[in-house]
Amino acid sequence: MSKAFLPLLGFLLLAGLFYIVLLQMDSGAYDPREVPTEFIGREAPSFTLPNLYDLSTTVSTESMRGRVWLLNVWGTWCPECWREHAFLVHLAGQGVPIVGLNWRDTVDEAIAMLTDKGDPFEFIGYDPRSDAVIEWGVYGAPETFLIDADGIVRVLHKGMLTAADWERKFAPFFAADEDAS
Repeated sequence: MSKAFLPLLGFLLLAGLFYIVLLQMDSGAYDPREVPTEFIGREAPSFTLPNLYDLSTTVSTESMRGRVWLLNVWGTWCPECWREHAFLVHLAGQGVPIVGLNWRDTVDEAIAMLTDKGDPFEFIGYDPRSDAVIEWGVYGAPETFLIDADGIVRVLHKGMLTAADWERKFAPFFAADEDAS
């Protein structure tokens, strides 16, 4: 083979690889936004934090033991958090237990948002210094975790949670929880 064909061969190999990745993305087999986490299949980190509504009291994830629930990390500074908020309110209205982890906010701004847009959370831990967020491995908001009744993390969704994400990733766990009841 002539050396003149090597650049063409290299280009065709790269084009073929690019095409395969596009096919996987189109089929849903590959999501470039999906970041692996070490938490899936492991016990969820616990936290005891000040209660957003009353900083003199605390809230703890331990109170959720025995239930399937969501942990949603959010902040008023996060545009995607604002966009997903109505969907979280909808889920809470359907009986989905959601714990909020308010991250790097001021109390007044967080409460103002919840007063204006609705409060989907059973309780909200206030984490202005990122103490719990670091333990959960969060590096951006919003992030939503699904924790099963045994306290094991089963799903992590980074970014805005949509109805399609809910049906694909989360709903089966709640259907299984209802069947067990």
